[in-house]
Amino acid sequence: MKRICFLTDSIFSVGGVQRVTAVIAKELAKDYDVTILTKDKSSQEDTSLYGLNEAYIHYRYFEFPKTRSWKYYFCKAYSYLYRRYLPQTPFTSAIYAHSSFPAEKRKVLLREFKKGQYDVIIGVHASLSVKLASCKKSLKGTRLIGWIHNSYEALFSEGSLYVGSDLRKHYEWQLAKLDATIVLSNDDAQRYHIATKVIYNPLTLKPDSPSTGTSNKFLAVGRFSRQHKGFDLLIEAFHLFAETNDDWTLDIVGEGPEEPLYRQLIEDYGLQKRITIHPFTNHIQRYYHEAQVYVLSSRWEGFGLVLVEAMAHGLPVVSSNLPTSYEIMGDFGLYFINGDVKGLAHQMQAATQLDWAVVSQKAIETAHRFDLKSICQQWHQLIEPSV
Repeated sequence: MKRICFLTDSIFSVGGVQRVTAVIAKELAKDYDVTILTKDKSSQEDTSLYGLNEAYIHYRYFEFPKTRSWKYYFCKAYSYLYRRYLPQTPFTSAIYAHSSFPAEKRKVLLREFKKGQYDVIIGVHASLSVKLASCKKSLKGTRLIGWIHNSYEALFSEGSLYVGSDLRKHYEWQLAKLDATIVLSNDDAQRYHIATKVIYNPLTLKPDSPSTGTSNKFLAVGRFSRQHKGFDLLIEAFHLFAETNDDWTLDIVGEGPEEPLYRQLIEDYGLQKRITIHPFTNHIQRYYHEAQVYVLSSRWEGFGLVLVEAMAHGLPVVSSNLPTSYEIMGDFGLYFINGDVKGLAHQMQAATQLDWAVVSQKAIETAHRFDLKSICQQWHQLIEPSV
């Protein structure tokens, strides 16, 4: 039986990446010996989260040591020169790979990999995939896979909160060393200058029951991280929508550092009785069941998993016009220009006038494209390419 390792920053915390990683790991554990190697503390272990207790999975924990001060400043100096002044070539990129991930940290990771004697290692997220690539020479015979969850634009656009345009070439040169790099959309695959493979995220939960479409509730779900899900835009748009509508309400489900900002906006607009923020729950199906329309206000998405979940519950969807949203929904969604608050408010109003039963049935049919078993078959082919 092949040994598979998922290398993650975190698995026992709230987030869409954690959830989809758990679902894929659980499904692969039916055929492989699966380990999740995480930077979480062992005290955080909670296998009831995402139903991880439903599968036999090993968990290993590690942390990177601190770099000695003299070496830290030396590495920082080279990193600054590389990003600002040096010609960016595969050679200078290789040096940067070592300066940004010093040997003492790389040794810790390699030690963990060699303990597990893995046949396949999957780096979850771009940064860990690049670190995995730096271990390539020491892991001969092990198939190394990068799994990119951010969109290309979110990673490499000017002013990115994640990587930035100045490191695009470096990331691509390093990812090219891996045996495969997985991206979540065809749009992203076309943007990369290296070979990639597209595997969509699957539907990660089974609907308890579809929505009945009678609640007059909008729903939005996601982590409250900086500038990502656009819940600030959604609250502003609902404020405009509420000027001419007294009936509909909005539920926002999630947690994260931007929550105080959202609560302040709700208070500023006097919408405390119309907008409710709910904490993350393992029983998110209840909110999908109670909603009538789903709203995705994101500024970017690697893959809008919540769109698939919402449609599986029969919900019409209002979405920013992200390439991934079009790829997932086609002409099904009610789209608005990304960041356009007035456009979002207009589409929310349009959603209240839909022939709900007809649209709901189409939503469920569209969600069938993301069946877990068919998605995992692509993972099987990736893990064992000769099969």
